[in-house]
Amino acid sequence: MKVIADLCIVPLGIGVSVSKEVAACERVLAEAGLKTKLHAYGTNIEGEWDEVFAAIKRCHEVVHEMGAPRITSSLRFGTRVDREQSMEDKVRSVETKLS
Repeated sequence: MKVIADLCIVPLGIGVSVSKEVAACERVLAEAGLKTKLHAYGTNIEGEWDEVFAAIKRCHEVVHEMGAPRITSSLRFGTRVDREQSMEDKVRSVETKLS
């Protein structure tokens, strides 16, 4: 089953800047072959359910390996079985209604 997810990982106990850890997570998602779109407060992820959630678990593992003692994450996700829909389809649908 395909899933579109919005993930925000926040390492705790490492200081104010977390861009190094976010970049490491982005590498994990890329290595997993997932389609992603980084935004100011997280990353949209598109792919097969098991692959997406395995990569999210790996992101947590990698960020802990980098020294973060705690991580808090926000995750929103949705599935659709009536038709295939991409992240771009969802955005395009709203943009069309705005014009």
